[in-house]
Formats: sequence, C-alpha cells, structure tokens
Amino acid sequence: MAVDSRQVAEAPDGRQKHCLLITRVKIRTLIVDDEPLARERIRKLLEKEADLEIVGDCTDGSEAVSAIGEHKPDLVFLDVQMPELDGFGVLEQLDPRAMPAIIFVTAHDRFALRAFDVHALDYLLKPFDSERFKKALERARERIRRHQTGELSHRISELLADLKTGPAPQNRLAIKTAGKVLFLKLEEIDWIEAADNYVSLHVGNESHLHRETMAALEGKLPADKFMRISRSTIVNIERIKELQPLFHGEYAVVLRNGTRLTLSRSHRDKLDRLLGRTP
Repeated sequence: MAVDSRQVAEAPDGRQKHCLLITRVKIRTLIVDDEPLARERIRKLLEKEADLEIVGDCTDGSEAVSAIGEHKPDLVFLDVQMPELDGFGVLEQLDPRAMPAIIFVTAHDRFALRAFDVHALDYLLKPFDSERFKKALERARERIRRHQTGELSHRISELLADLKTGPAPQNRLAIKTAGKVLFLKLEEIDWIEAADNYVSLHVGNESHLHRETMAALEGKLPADKFMRISRSTIVNIERIKELQPLFHGEYAVVLRNGTRLTLSRSHRDKLDRLLGRTP
C-alpha cells in the first residue's frame, strides 16, 4: 500500500516546483494463537518482512476481538482451535464491513480443511515451513493491495454459514503438546476428565492434556458414542463394562480396563440410555 503526498519546494532559480513523495505504509499485522511457541514462530517469520508491522499478539479469542477493534489490523494470523472462543467465534463477532485479511492457522487434518479450499481461504497447516508461510503471506499482500478484503469477508461469511448448517463429523482431535501436534482418534479415547480450562484425555495407559473446556469439547463429540456422566467426566460408551449401584442414586461405571468412574445423581437421566431403554 502507498500514500501519495505532494510537497512544494523551491528550485535553485527561485521558481517553485512540486515534488511527489511516496510514503510507504506498512501492513498492520496481528498474531492470534494460544500456543506461545506458535506465536513466536510466526513473529520471527514476520520480522523478516520489511513491509509488515506487528501491532500485537493475542493468546485467546476474546483478546483477539478486542485487539482487532483497537488496532484495526490489515492482516490477522488466526488460530482456529482455541479454548472458550475459537477462531470462527472471533470472526462471528467482527463487523463484516471492516474485516481484515485472514490467514487461518490450524492443526486440523487435511480432511477438515476442505471447507477452506472450497471457499478459497488461505490457511497454514501446523507444522508449516517458511516456504508455505511466504506463499500464504504473498496472497494476503496481493488481496490487501487490490483492496479485496470485501471479497474475503464474503467468503468467510459463506464458510461460517456452512459450519452452522452442517459441520463435518469429527472423528479425531488435534492435540497440541510439547511443540508438536498429536492426532488422536476419538474411538481410542476411554474417558475424559475436566481440569479447569483443560481436559485430560485418557487413552489406555496414557493421558493427554488438551486446552479446551469440558462444555466446548462435549459439543464436538458424537452424542451416540460419548456421554457425560458427571460434571467432570465424559465416557466412551463402548468402553463401559458394567454398572454398579452406589448410594443416593449414584452408580459406579466400570470400564473394560478396570477404571472406575461415577455416574452422579444429577446425570441419572442418562441411565436409561446406558441400559438401552432409550435411543
């Protein structure tokens, strides 16, 4: 982007002349990702680009909405998978008429990325290399130069509409841990335990900490395969071996690997489903 400004100067012979000065305006860029290592990697790559100015970085969706409103960036690197308010939730809160250019940063597998391809939206699949980063950045530059963010806003609106009307069934989770991404099949999970803003996914003798609330994760899991049996516990129905009555309307839920969980009285309405009396 460039801004033209005219300045009147005096020539050696005393006559006035007009000088055309070109002032380069940098592309204001915001980084949004809940992983510190991911934010740092994007920042280091951006710092190599002379025409970019980093106006800030955000660790969650709510912070991103506020920062976009305050800094009005031209370009946003937006992580899709964040706790509480994810990347799509951020976009829904923005004014479509003032939508910045967006490069999605995601750990989703390629099957889940079809929606981005269908709507011609740029994304970076973690882990990405510098060449892929430069390619996405150059496309964003071109859109900004041609003032095509309005067209981009339309594509994002269509994407959000598609997600609302019929999101693709999710069959695995992308777990960000120790600087890498682990893809975990849902069918492998035995049970899930709440841990503040995290959940612990128990798979055999292993457990994986995933940054997402229990409520948010429950909404993504197939209801015919997973059931919430207490405030802090979700169980894979296929892993249940037996139920044992306890006191005050509670039940012990025994898994095939010997793990004992508790179906609380407040979730007793789930009992008929476990016993096969309701669909």
